[in-house]
Amino acid sequence: MNTFLQDVKYALRMLAKSPGFTATAILTLALGIGANTALFSVVNGVLLNPLPFPQPEQLVAVYAKTATVPEGSITYPNFLDWHRDARSFSSFAAFRSENFNLTGAGTPERLHGHQISAEFFTMLGIKPILGRDIRPEEDQAGANPVVLISDGLWKRKYGSSPDVLGKSLALNGKPHTIVGVFIGHAPIFSPTDVYVPIGQWTDPTFRDRRISMGTNGIGRLRPDVSIQQAGADMDSIAQNLAAAYPDADKGMGIELVPLKKDTVGDVQGILLVLLGAVGFVLLIACANVANLLLARSTGRAREFAIRSALGASAARVIRQLLTESVLLALGGAAIGLVLAKWGTQAMIAAMPDTLPRAEEISIDPRVLWFTLGVAVLTGIVFGLVPALKALQTDLHDTLKESGRGSSGTRHRTQRTFVAFEMAMALVLLIGAGLMLRSLGALWSINPGFNPHNVLAFSLSLTSTDATTADQLRAKYHASIDQIAAIPGVESVSMLGGSLPMTGDSELPFWVEGQPKPATQQEMPSALFYLVTPGYQSAMGIPLERGRFFTAQADQHAPTVALIDATFARKYFPNQDPIGKHVNLSLIDLQPEIIGVMGHVEHWGLGNTAHQDLQAQIYLPVWQVPDRFWPLLANGSDYVVRTSVAPMASVNAIRAAAEKFDPTAVIYGPRPMEEVVANSIATKRFSMILLGVFAGLALLLSAVGIYGVVSYLVGQRLREIGLRMALGAQRNDVLRLVLGEGAKMALIGVGFGLAGALVLTRFIRQMLYGVSATDPITFIGVATVLTFVALAACYFPARRAMRVDPIVALRYE
Repeated sequence: MNTFLQDVKYALRMLAKSPGFTATAILTLALGIGANTALFSVVNGVLLNPLPFPQPEQLVAVYAKTATVPEGSITYPNFLDWHRDARSFSSFAAFRSENFNLTGAGTPERLHGHQISAEFFTMLGIKPILGRDIRPEEDQAGANPVVLISDGLWKRKYGSSPDVLGKSLALNGKPHTIVGVFIGHAPIFSPTDVYVPIGQWTDPTFRDRRISMGTNGIGRLRPDVSIQQAGADMDSIAQNLAAAYPDADKGMGIELVPLKKDTVGDVQGILLVLLGAVGFVLLIACANVANLLLARSTGRAREFAIRSALGASAARVIRQLLTESVLLALGGAAIGLVLAKWGTQAMIAAMPDTLPRAEEISIDPRVLWFTLGVAVLTGIVFGLVPALKALQTDLHDTLKESGRGSSGTRHRTQRTFVAFEMAMALVLLIGAGLMLRSLGALWSINPGFNPHNVLAFSLSLTSTDATTADQLRAKYHASIDQIAAIPGVESVSMLGGSLPMTGDSELPFWVEGQPKPATQQEMPSALFYLVTPGYQSAMGIPLERGRFFTAQADQHAPTVALIDATFARKYFPNQDPIGKHVNLSLIDLQPEIIGVMGHVEHWGLGNTAHQDLQAQIYLPVWQVPDRFWPLLANGSDYVVRTSVAPMASVNAIRAAAEKFDPTAVIYGPRPMEEVVANSIATKRFSMILLGVFAGLALLLSAVGIYGVVSYLVGQRLREIGLRMALGAQRNDVLRLVLGEGAKMALIGVGFGLAGALVLTRFIRQMLYGVSATDPITFIGVATVLTFVALAACYFPARRAMRVDPIVALRYE
């Protein structure tokens, strides 16, 4: 311990004697360690941390599985049967997203909510901070309406008063008794204000075994049951239901997915690629500092020789040098933690909303241990080679030469480090270049509509069991008339189903004249949009043939529909679809096709995950059967094309809503241009981070080659002086130095190109419209990096050109 303390004290004295070197090394390492720590905090929060539930490994997501949809939502009647018959689960619950209008407490407000079954919170091990959970008898049709509220709503509406229990909360015009308060929201959900029993919802569509209504299942496996055993158990249940209900359940299976895997989704591959990229940045930083230490060890060669002559063993000298390098790494880690904190905050701010578990990202003890481990390992890695090189000099010659101690071996090592840096930087730059070209290709995709100056928002009406479909139709007619009268509004449309690039609403169908499939699972499906006559002009979707809906397409007129070009090409090949009919059994319509629309990129720009579900059908919302209108009233989208900035019309739209229904709630306004941008948010986030890491790599590599060339110029002053004394011109010296730098750069570029050919295949799934071995990107990036390297060499070369031969020879 005494020897160790002596090493530390001596190392601190030696680092303090060279403040410029110490500051440069620490800052270089801080960039590398800070970037790694920041990204590891994201990986730790999203991928490594277990879900915050007791025994999270027992939790599984439960999906309905068909030939075309491997992980689909489930129907409530099927959930009830699964819950009754499953033997592999200790508890099993259902949930679905459902927002509510809060009325009777000032201005109507839209609350984010979920419908849950009675076992939901008990299964997750979450207990209320006040009150109780939902009881099984309350999760039944006809039971007294109850509600659980979040602590956020509790504080905002009730001032955190414990008297909140038993109070009434009017949701969608119906009073609900508050029975409990929960902290925050279940981590598998988006932020939620209220939870209500799912079993109390009596809507006929929800109770239809053929219609899922976005219901999801979650189960906790028994301790002695594996997920494979549970899968076999659920398969037998699915077979029994298929026999009992062939029209709805034949061909339907049950898929079990570990809840953590389901929560994380496809983001794991992206984060691991980024973690590998930032690891390259740290390696480049290590190579830079190793070069600094090699150059510094040249000046300390006489010191090492004297220590060896006085009896110090090689291990003792190496330990002293490693102590210095580890201290540098720890200093870099300390500053890197500060940079990591800022970097983590910046990444969280830039993250897309779709990134799971973002709220769990923080610099926790595991991240601190990671940083410490990286610092110690880094100190050993970049300190070991210079330490070994320092002992390879000839002791007699070094003492005789008064400490000059330079060697060709050391120079070769420094050149190797520079080539290594250049190779790593090239790989990162090529990756960033491919991502940039991919993003450019995505932005060039025609979304199928014109998002410029289009505002999307949602509107909800408060209805009761006594409200008729005709009354709701009249209110929505009034809403469209009121909004259309706003100055600056050019066209407006109500929209049922899903707004393009958000959500998933589909209908099974079969074409007139073809045999009806035996079961619903055998029918093809199409995305559907329930719209009003202004939809085409509001969205700017081209009409390829036929005509669009008119005001006469109401509930009293013959039912009509439009299909998109993909639908026409796939299901009416070499035919004119106009005048043909399609059968939509779930909504009891057989509309006549009156036109063909252009195809809309519903799943987002360049999203190829839903190739089997691309066909689209448009229906007049006024012709929707009466039983579906309560669902539309609870929340429908609107699209408005304006002559002004879209968000500038929001206040006027809210004022118009108050005129046709004071209880109406306008929520979620967003420009369609933002919706389009969000469809590639994950790819954009990946490109930004990879670009930042590539930029850091380029900067560190340029500094590295500048430092080495400057050092080599200093070592060759006598040689340069002799050359110039013998007649060499300044341009000759410039070519000599630039040639030295170019050689290192080209070797690095060569190895980097080979490495990139291998490594870019790992980001193939993240690319669109560009090959992972795109020659334009490879050649362009290699050329740019070579020029940057030559630019970094130019400044030492200019210094070499100014060498006075007499001064150089006298100095030597």
